[in-house]
Amino acid sequence: MMHIGTLTIVLYMHDTESLKDKRQILKSLIETLRRKFNISIAEIDDLDKWRKATIGVACVANESAHVNRVLDKVLDSIESNPAVEVGEIALEML
Repeated sequence: MMHIGTLTIVLYMHDTESLKDKRQILKSLIETLRRKFNISIAEIDDLDKWRKATIGVACVANESAHVNRVLDKVLDSIESNPAVEVGEIALEML
C-alpha cells in the first residue's frame, strides 16, 4: 500500500532585501532538503514577496510511519536553519 504525506510550511526571512536574496536562500534550502531526504519540494505560494515563502513537501513510502518520520526530520532541519523562521505548518497524511 502507498502512503503519501504532505507538509505545507510558511517561512519568514527577515534578512532579505530583494527577491534575489529570497531566491538564493530558498534554492539552497530546497536543494539541500531534496538531496538529504529524497523528497519532492517546491515553493508553492508567496512567490512575489521578499520576506515570506510557502513551500510544499511531499513524501511517498510503503509505511505511514516512515513518511511521518521523514517529514518530521525535514521540519526539524528547516527549523534549525538560521536564515528562515518557520510560521504556519500543515501536515496531511493520505
